[in-house]
Amino acid sequence: MLRGFTQRRVSRRDTFKLAGLSAAALALAGCGIEGQGQQSTTSENFWNGKESNGKVRFVNWPLYMDPEKPELKRFTEQTGIEVEYSEAIQDMPSWFGEIQPLLANGDDIGADLMVISNGQELTKLIALGYLAPLKRDQLTNFAEFADEFYTMSAYDYGNQYTVPYASGITGIAYDPERVGREITSIKDLWDPEFKGRVGMMRDPQEISNFALLYNGVAPEDSTPEDWEAAAEVLKKQRDDGIVRAYYEQDYIQPLTNGDIWITMAWSGDIYQVNAEEGTNLKFVIPEEGATLWTDNLTIPITAQNPVDALMLIDFFYDPDIAASLTEYINYICPVPHAKEVLLDRAAELDGEDREALEELANSPLVFPSESDYARLHNYVVLDVEAGEDEEFNSIFQAVTHA
Repeated sequence: MLRGFTQRRVSRRDTFKLAGLSAAALALAGCGIEGQGQQSTTSENFWNGKESNGKVRFVNWPLYMDPEKPELKRFTEQTGIEVEYSEAIQDMPSWFGEIQPLLANGDDIGADLMVISNGQELTKLIALGYLAPLKRDQLTNFAEFADEFYTMSAYDYGNQYTVPYASGITGIAYDPERVGREITSIKDLWDPEFKGRVGMMRDPQEISNFALLYNGVAPEDSTPEDWEAAAEVLKKQRDDGIVRAYYEQDYIQPLTNGDIWITMAWSGDIYQVNAEEGTNLKFVIPEEGATLWTDNLTIPITAQNPVDALMLIDFFYDPDIAASLTEYINYICPVPHAKEVLLDRAAELDGEDREALEELANSPLVFPSESDYARLHNYVVLDVEAGEDEEFNSIFQAVTHA
């Protein structure tokens, strides 16, 4: 039952990582979009005449589904549609660099359904006309069971092109024994008491959010002037020696061994390390707020089997299927009713298995409360056509790469 506890998953928030990518991938990820897009198409025009072909090619991140793929087997049993599943996505910039030339030429990318994280690449895919408009009247499970919070994202309000696969919170994690007090504020990351023991994220879109919130600015409403001011408070934090290091997804080991005591962190990582290694790390949404990231199900405009892909998307929003996925993934589930399903399953178990599944279902890191959601912000949505992404990255990379 407890599939998610058997193998440590890589963090999904390697999404925006720039370090280590090839120059070609970086160039494609950072390029402008003028003259590269498809003509926009309406939902009616795209779906007119489309029919099920009995197959769907689904491209995802590694370790983002049980290796036995029980959910996909059930989908095939119920619908007769065969699923070709691959884990070809390693990070967003290189994946975008791989598919962009094909999509620009109107060519098949070998996928009918792909998981794309909110951020600069998703913004470009939408702006370029590379994603198919979703046929919302066919997403009946989504309409009935999705949390309303996920219909109001700044990057795709009303789910015209995306629906969530899984989400996570960027908040603060800390070791209570070393810190010696409760952590409640983003300002704790700037506290001289923790000089040399603070971890911050290297990714521009992550570190900017906390600096903006530190300054009292909602990331989704921020301006270039706000970015410059946020960079200044980050530079002061760095120059005062507060920050031990800027991390990609490698902050867990320093946190558990005591190199750092407090750090920016992703909710799923902290849940997993506590469950698997018996640590007592704390994760908090600071009083100033935190950010919610989402990995989204999307259909490329050149999909060969879009009807089948749409059917699979809606299948994932069946609460029983959503619960099964959550049991393995351990990140935030966009279907609140899946919590009840997990608790019902737990009631059929005994001992440690029952306890572990109840802990998963009752964890606010997997099923946040309404008050938690009320304190979560969207990421900065950049105008890539105007080159804001290049300006934004330059401002914050000057802090972390100095």
